[in-house]
Amino acid sequence: MAHTRIRRVVTGHDAEGKARVVDDAMVEPLTTDLIPGVAAYRLWGRDDHPTFPDDGSPRPAPTWFPPRNGSRFMINEIPPGTPTPHADLDLPAALADLERKMPGAMAVQEPGGDGMHTTDTIDYVMVVSGEVTLELDDGERTVLRAGDVVVQNGTRHGWRNHGTEPCVIVGVAVGAERVGAPTPMTDQ
Repeated sequence: MAHTRIRRVVTGHDAEGKARVVDDAMVEPLTTDLIPGVAAYRLWGRDDHPTFPDDGSPRPAPTWFPPRNGSRFMINEIPPGTPTPHADLDLPAALADLERKMPGAMAVQEPGGDGMHTTDTIDYVMVVSGEVTLELDDGERTVLRAGDVVVQNGTRHGWRNHGTEPCVIVGVAVGAERVGAPTPMTDQ
């Protein structure tokens, strides 16, 4: 399956404070045999408070999901149907590969492999193409199409593509603080 081509342009300030393009490159998709057909593009992230001028260089952001006040900018491509690993998949190797590519992403996933998860983030998501169903607690479902947006407020959710073409969603996740009941991300 051919994945979307994503070009990322990053600006920054030079030594004199002038705005400059400091990076212009294609971003390769992150894929895994654990969830075939899914592609994730990590476009940017930072765990510190931005200040300007900024030279535009990447900042440390080692985990897939941001900590409180951190942020992540990503694109996800979700194929139609249910991504099912091959029967002969080496599960420990596939899990290690996923952890290497997307550190901490599996820690928020519920057991059972159905994709339901909870993160301590507020996510701003826009469907760019295709169709996807947002599933919440008790099976509540909302179908989203190109141009629709979601403000995901740290709720338990999963994404399902019941359509016939891949769905592309763009999201920005901002780390938040959860008070009260523990979640898979905070209960570790």
